[in-house]
Amino acid sequence: MVLAIDIGNTNIVLGGFVDDELTFVARIATNANKTEDEYATKIRSVLTLHDVHESTVKGAIISSVVPPLNSVMKRAIKFVYGVDPVMVGPGIKTGIKIHCDNPASVGADLITACVAAHHLYGSPCLIVDMGTATKIMVLDETGAFIGVSIIPGVGMGLKALASDTAQLPQIGLEAPKSVIGKNTVDCMKSGVVFGNACLIDGMLDRFNEEMGAELPVFATGGLSSTIIPHCKHKITLDDTLLLKGLNILYKKNN
Repeated sequence: MVLAIDIGNTNIVLGGFVDDELTFVARIATNANKTEDEYATKIRSVLTLHDVHESTVKGAIISSVVPPLNSVMKRAIKFVYGVDPVMVGPGIKTGIKIHCDNPASVGADLITACVAAHHLYGSPCLIVDMGTATKIMVLDETGAFIGVSIIPGVGMGLKALASDTAQLPQIGLEAPKSVIGKNTVDCMKSGVVFGNACLIDGMLDRFNEEMGAELPVFATGGLSSTIIPHCKHKITLDDTLLLKGLNILYKKNN
């Protein structure tokens, strides 16, 4: 089994691949203050629930947007499973070109998502990743990454709405029955869910206009399944796109 680990600002997503088949997905909360021993204990405990034991894991790969956890996670995985994880970053073989002002500054999550979309679905395309932040990426017809738009995430906006106002409560994140809210909670849900769907639609229009064509769109990230179904554009949901990208990168670099 190859263990794929995507370290995000909010959650760490773990997946196991056996012969390119994703056999499980698990999530734990991101905490930059935890030690390698704490993460080793947590990961082993969570993976045991999925019948993954020490002898099962033959390799690992990590994508991270939380630099303080990079070495912590590498040591934790080495301690539990005895393998040295591959880190997604400068110098790794990706199979795609990066056409940006500073290619080394492109986040590991962006690279991983683009590698997956290019190899699994083809290029050109747009990729929407809805996590702590919402990212919209562009691959040109050669599969090269040519840029990204980074937007404050859905959860970020929802948290600010409740914490920065005197009378608005913390709410769950699901769509109301109508865009026209009749009570405080539905009014907030309408704005957050339908408002973000409109944001995605509007940004996709601008991307397509600039690219001169209507490109296929693929969406991933923890909040995509809540927002994307309310968009007017045709968007293909793939909740495990980043994990699949990590598996592809692992094979390219081993």
